[in-house]
Amino acid sequence: MKTALITGGAGAVGSATARMLAEDGFAVVLADIAMEEATAVCDQIRADFGVDTLALHVDLSDLASLKPMVATIGARFGRLDCLVNNAGKTGAPKIGEVELDVWSSVLAINLTAPMLLCQEAIPLMRAAGGGSIVNVASRVYLSGTGIGYTSSKAGLIGLTRALAVQLGKDGIRVNAVAPSFLNSPFNKKLVEQNTAMADSFRKLTPLDRLGTPEDVAGAIAFLASDRASFITGDILHVCGGAQLAPQPV
Repeated sequence: MKTALITGGAGAVGSATARMLAEDGFAVVLADIAMEEATAVCDQIRADFGVDTLALHVDLSDLASLKPMVATIGARFGRLDCLVNNAGKTGAPKIGEVELDVWSSVLAINLTAPMLLCQEAIPLMRAAGGGSIVNVASRVYLSGTGIGYTSSKAGLIGLTRALAVQLGKDGIRVNAVAPSFLNSPFNKKLVEQNTAMADSFRKLTPLDRLGTPEDVAGAIAFLASDRASFITGDILHVCGGAQLAPQPV
């Protein structure tokens, strides 16, 4: 059975992705700092889809923990076919207020950890005859927001493209999704308390709605599947057209 590792697997996008990959027949491994929530998601997926699951307690800022985590997956499942670098962190928003430790923490989780996980996953994917890496970036690489988050997500897109070139000969495809602001449980309070801001995000999209975790998960599951077997080095914008230049009204 093909196996997928999803970081930030207990969150809205991570858990929705895990469910879609399980429906496609993947065994799923959820890595998250929130172990209780990750375990609950795994239990529900196993009950609903009958696939093998594993929850792993991982703090991605502890970079030394990543190698043994992937080794655990290799020992348990014997393979790794899909890596979804979904976990992320915000911080260091304004240039005049950047604290170096915050900047370093954002880059560690959003860029350095994904790079190291790719490094560790590659031998298992090569042994399996290929695989798919999907990095969860953000639409902000096109427009900018807080400098820590924007810089890390732009770097993640650069990593995606570089790895696509390097790993294509191994049958390993590397792509990214770039969501915009989501109507998710994580943002629920913000959407409810600041309806004007939520409405401004909605108006940016030709589809005239906010995205959902399931929208992003569907794009990830597609890129992880054989239906995307000739797609690599691409950035799939999951933002209802918000990546387009605004048009006059």
